Amino acid sequence: MSLGDLHSQQNEMIEVQCSERWSIYRRLQELEIPCSCSYSQPLKVQIGSTMTAIQLWGVSRQVNAPRTVLVEHLEQCWHVYTMNEN
Repeated sequence: MSLGDLHSQQNEMIEVQCSERWSIYRRLQELEIPCSCSYSQPLKVQIGSTMTAIQLWGVSRQVNAPRTVLVEHLEQCWHVYTMNEN
């Protein structure tokens, strides 16, 4: 599913099944994104906008991506930032 598809399907409910679902759940709660998580059940997230979909993607990436991928992304962001400062 692409972000364009998510935009056209407002209020889509998705389920996240992973060992880190509680970490994702807590962060989504902080972002005030409607979600629920019960014992031995997948995390359920209500996607009501493209921004919510992007936030869910970012949170799940932060939790699940290997450290090397996150470091590489941070270095790329820093490079772009320093290029724009000059």
